[in-house]
Amino acid sequence: MTSNIERSSSSPSDDTLSRPAAGPCCRLRVASRGACAERPRPRKLSIVIPALNERVNMPRVLATIPRSGLASLGYEIEVIVVDNASTDGTGEVAAALGARVIRQPRRGYGHAYHSGFAAATGDVIATGDADCTYPFDHLPGLLGTMADRQLDFLSTNRLGHENREAMKPSHRIGNRVLTLISRLFFRSPFRDSQSGMWVFRRHVWHHLDIRSGGMPFSQEIKNDAYVRGFRCGETPIEYRIRGGEVKLHAVRDGLRNLSQLAVHRARTVRGPANVLCTGEAGCVLAMAD
Repeated sequence: MTSNIERSSSSPSDDTLSRPAAGPCCRLRVASRGACAERPRPRKLSIVIPALNERVNMPRVLATIPRSGLASLGYEIEVIVVDNASTDGTGEVAAALGARVIRQPRRGYGHAYHSGFAAATGDVIATGDADCTYPFDHLPGLLGTMADRQLDFLSTNRLGHENREAMKPSHRIGNRVLTLISRLFFRSPFRDSQSGMWVFRRHVWHHLDIRSGGMPFSQEIKNDAYVRGFRCGETPIEYRIRGGEVKLHAVRDGLRNLSQLAVHRARTVRGPANVLCTGEAGCVLAMAD
């Protein structure tokens, strides 16, 4: 059997993946948010799923991907599982179930996504965790929302009252505190800054400066997309009870997220960059004067 497991050494230190390139257009006037032209309908969807020791959950997670429903909407689909140095055979299980597996030996939520996004070939990228909490079966609706609202980046909000049983009270409080600080720092529209399910146009990724290799990656990608002028939005989703071992360390990860917010805010104040949208493939950086 031909293996569909690949290795990746991508990390936030790889400038070609995480740093936007400057060019002769860097002094163009910044377009107002919402001025981007309507995008043509995408044809390929890359679903990127980071996974650390999720062998037990992998069959259930991959089974929730609505392949026929997405195909009926005209999407070609690729499923990329980033095996983040698992020791339980997660990658082998995912490969046997038809996913394209990327090996990222450097552990970290952000490191996994840097590798996954570098490997993605779709016009649109969708994300979610491998712990059964995110509703991949809702992807057709999320894609419809993004298209209807003409968004470049759509995040999801898990903090609705209907999801209260799926998240520990301490995690819910921590999420709300981090979201409040994030909104104060960046004036962003996101009411769940820590959500791990996003749908966005792949070209957005190439204009972002994402430096986190860990859990803060989730808030950083949202805030960076917003401050760079992309059309961003959010929609409520169902959030489900986790399968398997909980890997989040509330205090440690919360403090790291707070630190990242402060560093990102300082970086943005020193040299904010935005995007002048001129079409699907014509977004160029415009540095603020």
